[in-house]
Parts: sequence; structure tokens; C-alpha cells
Amino acid sequence: MKVGIDIVETSRIKATIERFGERFLTRVFTVSEREFCDSRADPYQSYGARFAAKEAILKALGTGKSEGIRWQDMEIIDDEHSRPEVRLYGKVQELVAGKLHISLSHTAQLAVAICVLEE
Repeated sequence: MKVGIDIVETSRIKATIERFGERFLTRVFTVSEREFCDSRADPYQSYGARFAAKEAILKALGTGKSEGIRWQDMEIIDDEHSRPEVRLYGKVQELVAGKLHISLSHTAQLAVAICVLEE
């Protein structure tokens, strides 16, 4: 079993989105993630939680953002009970040999995510 955790200041996510706009959003987040985040009362909290989740996944894998991994190779979605789940694509899907579990939380200032990789 491997674990990754990450915490993000939502103000930094907001500042990055305001500065780089579509370029940042389309590089990091899938269409489904963007639709979900943009539908929230405070989209920056949701963007922050999803960014933290992607970082936590990379930490659990132990690869960082190397070996051809793209941000969109990891998609954080909510299931029918509003629990976060991970869909994997591309290089990340090739690297994960087990099951990923993810948990997200946020306040107005911080977003945190933990990833547990069962191998």
C-alpha cells in the first residue's frame, strides 16, 4: 500500500486561474471536472481539491509528474452519492497496478486530498 497527500491554498488556485485562464484549465482539468467545478458556489474550492487530488495521486505513485504523465490522465469525479472517484487514462492507467482510493476536503482557504494505492 502507498499513500499520497497534498494541500493547496485555494487563493493560489484562484490567482492561477485568473492569470492563465483557459490555458491552465484545459491543461490540468478534464471537461467533466471543469463542468463540475464551475457549477459550484465557489469553484476555486473544487478546483483546489481536484488539483490536490492529482498531486496526491502522483505522490502515491512515487513518480511525480514525469514519465509522460499528463494532468488529464487523472480525472476526479463524484459518484452518485457525491463521493469522489478517480478515472485513470494514459500513462497513469498503465502505472497503477491496483485500486486507488481518494478523499477530498476543503475550507474557504485550503483544499486537501489523500490518495491510498492498494497494490
